[in-house]
Amino acid sequence: MEKQSKTVPFGLDRREFIKWASTLGLSVGAFGTMPEVISLIDKKTRPYVLADKVIRAGCPAHNCGGRCVLKLYVKDEKIVRIETDDRPNDSVANPQLRACIRGRSYLRRQYHPDRLKYPLIRTGKRGEGKFRRASWSEALDKVASEIKRIKSAYGNQAIYVPYGTGSYNQLNGRQTAARLFNLIGGSLGYYNSYSWAAISKATPYVFGTSVTGNQRQDWINSKYILMWSWNPSEMRDGTNSEFFLKKAKENGAKIVCIDPRMSMSAVSLADEWIPIRPGTDVALMSAMAYVMITEDLYDKAFVDKYCVGFDKKQMPEGAEDAESYRDYILGIHDGTPKTPEWAEKLTTIPEETIRKLARDYATTKPAMLYQGYGMQRRAYGETAVIGGCVLAAMTGNIGIPGGCASGLALQADDGGPFWNVFPTGNNPIKARIPSFLWTEAVLRGNEMTADDGVKGVDKLDSDIKLIYGVATNALINQHANVNRTAKILADESKVEFIVIHEQFMTPTAKFADVVLPVCTQLEMLGLEDGWKYGDEVILMPKILDPPHETKSDYRICTEVAGLLGVKEAYTEGKNEREWIDWILGVYRSTRFPDVPSLNKFEKSNAGVYARPVKNPAIAFEDFRKDPAKNKLKTPSGKIEIFSKRLYDMHESKYIPPVPKFIEEWESPFGREAKKYPYQVIGHHYMGRVHSTHDNNDWTNEAFPQRVFINELDANEKGIRNGDQVKIYNDRGTIIMPCRVTKKILPGVLDIPQGSWWTPDKNGIDRRGNVNVLTSERWTPLAFGNAQHTIMANIEKAEEA
Repeated sequence: MEKQSKTVPFGLDRREFIKWASTLGLSVGAFGTMPEVISLIDKKTRPYVLADKVIRAGCPAHNCGGRCVLKLYVKDEKIVRIETDDRPNDSVANPQLRACIRGRSYLRRQYHPDRLKYPLIRTGKRGEGKFRRASWSEALDKVASEIKRIKSAYGNQAIYVPYGTGSYNQLNGRQTAARLFNLIGGSLGYYNSYSWAAISKATPYVFGTSVTGNQRQDWINSKYILMWSWNPSEMRDGTNSEFFLKKAKENGAKIVCIDPRMSMSAVSLADEWIPIRPGTDVALMSAMAYVMITEDLYDKAFVDKYCVGFDKKQMPEGAEDAESYRDYILGIHDGTPKTPEWAEKLTTIPEETIRKLARDYATTKPAMLYQGYGMQRRAYGETAVIGGCVLAAMTGNIGIPGGCASGLALQADDGGPFWNVFPTGNNPIKARIPSFLWTEAVLRGNEMTADDGVKGVDKLDSDIKLIYGVATNALINQHANVNRTAKILADESKVEFIVIHEQFMTPTAKFADVVLPVCTQLEMLGLEDGWKYGDEVILMPKILDPPHETKSDYRICTEVAGLLGVKEAYTEGKNEREWIDWILGVYRSTRFPDVPSLNKFEKSNAGVYARPVKNPAIAFEDFRKDPAKNKLKTPSGKIEIFSKRLYDMHESKYIPPVPKFIEEWESPFGREAKKYPYQVIGHHYMGRVHSTHDNNDWTNEAFPQRVFINELDANEKGIRNGDQVKIYNDRGTIIMPCRVTKKILPGVLDIPQGSWWTPDKNGIDRRGNVNVLTSERWTPLAFGNAQHTIMANIEKAEEA
């Protein structure tokens, strides 16, 4: 840490500060040029307070899509101001890790009056939020007693530690509970995630791996970039992704954004915005392929040498007479050529725009098609992922600088950051379920088999009876069909005991039997690395003491481990500091040989160890040089445009072996559209990290929760900007304010995801939680969430 210079007038208010600056010859106008949102936060931190010290630290890791550096000003053991990374920023190889408004406004979360202070035991019905204060001894005794009871009555498979991404600093987060239960016989496991289920499952069917992306320093070599359902300016997708895209533009790249919304990324980064009807991405991809084939624009030499299944002569053994990708595109079997005119009716994109898009992507080299995650959180989301990979192969943009194989695009050549290094150990329970299907395991766990995505066993032994949730709001708020989920959890004969570690009384915490108060990441020692992309390790020093009776997740689990007789095995004799030093050793022996020891890291007050990337890795570079010597980990050893594995399972899984447009189960083309004519999406909002920061008044002021509706739809419904509107379907009803705009496709409503479910006495949500409307139905291959496939109606609310 460093002492704050007395020459910096932190005690001055804004007017005095500007007056002081003018004595140094600085223009007053220089203080009025900050972006509007940053200015909003900036002025709220004035008047300045003279700081005792400045500490650089990793931004609390809430899974925003980035890992950034904060510069924290501390006065009298209190953080009084937050800025961001102030290292030199003149290098593409090692740019700053700049925080967004969520990190810069963290004071409002850190010092929020509603922070949980003490252990709580439920006194009312689940969901009512009625609790009494308890001592740590009483609360943990109850927790340990219930764990022992459930184990004895139902076995360890009845215990579940759910998906949770609210903390990634090694010693706060879900991993601490996973280690605990693995030491006492295990718990029901899960696989995949709410974020990446379809894309992480589908990508290896084409490439045999998910490491399909070039390092971001290579993006500047691209000359044409398709941002397909991708919004890095708002959801980040790796700190600095916007920086690299801007550098690509400076280097001559054209950027096109395909998205139902004119997103922040479309506005700030793209040269062109192409609005698309949600759920029709494969139709657009197919029409682009049609143009490339019929106009002879695709890279025939690349397809012939590196791919299988494109046309009849490439079909794998056992599928010689099956429909090839070319056959599907030309309509040989179904009689429907996938022309731009055909796609226009589905996507709303004019056929001439589709032709131009196809021609530009096929002929501008090198080009990068980067897929975001929204379009794969839909019915049949796997097909859109594979469709993007096929276009990348058809244009030959794989294994070259400036290109991208598409799909999940984990960072070459090592897959990128670890996220969690804290060891969880081996789970003695081999049964695993898809993370999205936990409600099914509550209702009918002992009936679930491989047909429900169960792995490790033929059939589950038990329903879920105990849930131990850490850093999660996915039991209620972030899970689909909130009203259904709340009804399931309210029934104490189903899940008999629920424990939640939390910092606030979230919608999920209200359904707990015991709530244990957790300190923030600024109140404990931690460590983080990048998010998907990045070549850095960021220190998270303990800056403040935990307030009231809050504790870290690690400390809580240590104390529970003591009551269960496994404390020594849990801690291995290490305290929190010793664990962080041990974890640095893991980084040192794997990705970063030069990362400093903990003592040196702390003394430097650099906040971050970064390895400059001067020669960015290119995914599949070796494969492209010699495909015979460097075969892919697919059955054919090549890029599989046609998947024999999908062909063999097609009848049961409903995913075709080549990417095809499939009408979604809720669709503007279906019967339900008469009753519910509007598609609803829920994008990741700048004001929140999923549901974290929903109670942050500064981010709420900058990004208020409202439903976005096109002005044509609003006029038809008699809705004016700012009106209270009712959005509803058979699953639930929301009343919330609206924003009338031209920046969204007609027929589409956008309710930013993550707001805290707040039902009134009639069960109507008053905060605008999109999961009131979402379906619990899952995708067919990955068993992943399809929460963006929603049909609903909207009208002006009769009441305020």
